[in-house]
Amino acid sequence: MAFEGLSEKLQGALRKMTGRGKLTEQAVKEGMREVRMALLEADVNYAVAKDFIKKVTERCVGQEVLSSMTPSQQVIKIVQEEMTELMGSTNSRLVWSSSVPSVIMLCGLQGAGKTTMCAKLAGYLTKQGKKPMLAACDIYRPAAIKQLQVVGGQVGVPVFEKGTQDPVKTALEAVENARYYGRDVLIIDTAGRLHIDETLMDELLRIRDAVHPAEILLTVDAMTGQDAVNVAKAFDEKLDVTGVILTKLDGDTRGGAALSIKAVTGKPIKFSGVGEKLTDIEPFHPDRMASRILGMGDVLTLIDKASEAFDAHDAEKFARKGMSSRLTLEDFLEQMQSMKKMGGIRSMLKMLPGVRINEDDIDENALKKPEAIIRSMTPAERRDPSLLNASRRKRIAAGSGTTVQDVNQLMRQFEQTQQMMKQMMGMKGKMKGRLGKMKFPGM
Repeated sequence: MAFEGLSEKLQGALRKMTGRGKLTEQAVKEGMREVRMALLEADVNYAVAKDFIKKVTERCVGQEVLSSMTPSQQVIKIVQEEMTELMGSTNSRLVWSSSVPSVIMLCGLQGAGKTTMCAKLAGYLTKQGKKPMLAACDIYRPAAIKQLQVVGGQVGVPVFEKGTQDPVKTALEAVENARYYGRDVLIIDTAGRLHIDETLMDELLRIRDAVHPAEILLTVDAMTGQDAVNVAKAFDEKLDVTGVILTKLDGDTRGGAALSIKAVTGKPIKFSGVGEKLTDIEPFHPDRMASRILGMGDVLTLIDKASEAFDAHDAEKFARKGMSSRLTLEDFLEQMQSMKKMGGIRSMLKMLPGVRINEDDIDENALKKPEAIIRSMTPAERRDPSLLNASRRKRIAAGSGTTVQDVNQLMRQFEQTQQMMKQMMGMKGKMKGRLGKMKFPGM
């Protein structure tokens, strides 16, 4: 997972530095040397790492920290604040033009995941109430246009393409087409290259000058580390990009790109790709990312994901039915489906503060077995679990490729959920009764 090596080394260095009782200036300097090594091993730009260590050290050896009763908390707070500042302080939102459509131009090298990211961004904007359209302006890579049509279809967004005609002409026609059909955002997928060359840059400049995009977003592969920073610098010097999208942030990336790009180019990271699914895109929040790296969790992103995955009305209905003993296995299945939308058990646990997990102990397929069992039941059995006698459970186990013990275990979990919700309802009623008997001043 992203930043795993950096995260472990940083946390280890900070624990060593702050685990000696009273913090001394010598301990700070020794600890910062280890932090610096961790940053350089993560492929963070040398000048960026040097400046970061200097700022943190100056703040840590100040009287406020050394004389503090809780120096360890102060040090971690300083490191988090400086790391957040390094990545851009706050989430940088998309800029919209005053005229419709707002044009977003995606550029980058081949293999960075640019075409897929076009569809991910379009899907994300659709959820925000926008009506995006995609424009296929990569006429060189084999099947690039077809790929954009496929991923566009998967997120329900139309794709404008004119084959291999001049990409500048296609971009201009796409703007008119989007305006005619009432599409308020146009995302242009431009051509990439294996390396930066003048021909590529000239074409991108001509598209930029023709359609005047509100955003020029550079897509870079986070797994390339320091090379991603060099690519960002080169594109920015030619195109004056407005922001960066980091792809493959869920992979075995060392984290150097995320920590260096803003400091080197001055351009913010606006989004990150965190998986292979077309829904795996997140706005980039520097403060949340710093917390994740330092092992402090990311509860806010977890809440955001839960809000997207769980429909408020359905969740309330589920709670009401559970408390009134009318919960069915169909409701249970719906809640499992919502949990899967949140990115899996491992990614959820990583966002919880203070939770240290062993990758080998987590079974990402844990929800598949109960789902298969419930899907092997008849509609009547799902609605009324009391029908599940021994012969029915045997049939369900055979149909789902599981054992009778697995079916029994699921039913125990289901019954425990019902019981727990009933107890919660009882506690709520008792508390309400007690509060009603209490007399408050002024009443």
